[in-house]
Formats: sequence, C-alpha cells, structure tokens
Amino acid sequence: MTDPMSADQEYEFYARPENQLPQGPARRRGSLSAMVPVRFAPERLEEIRQRAAAEDRSVSSWIRRAVEHELHHAD
Repeated sequence: MTDPMSADQEYEFYARPENQLPQGPARRRGSLSAMVPVRFAPERLEEIRQRAAAEDRSVSSWIRRAVEHELHHAD
C-alpha cells in the first residue's frame, strides 16, 4: 500500500491534464434531503473550521460526518 499524498503532491498530480480524465463509470452520491440551519458560538465555529481544514474537508462535510459518527456510536 502506498502512503497518502500530501496536499501539495495532490495539487501537482491533478494539475497535469492526463490525471484529470474520469476513471470508470459515473457514480451518484446519495442525495441530501434538506438544509438545516444550525448556529454555533463563534469560538466553536472557529474550532470546527480549523478541524475541517486540517482534514481537507468543507465545514458542512465535517459536521455531517460528526453527526453520522455520533449517531452510529449512540446505539
């Protein structure tokens, strides 16, 4: 198994046109049903932003994953 690429290595890899061609059949991700407004204290939101950035994820993606993790471990 190979080591994961750093963000800089990924950028260089995908900057080359030959690495921008789709591979395999198209796949649809599960559709999201609705937007849910959620408010966070400013310091909590900053922590979420930092953690999402550290994992190279969007804030929304990070929150969805955190909720899925919590629901999975609540049973």
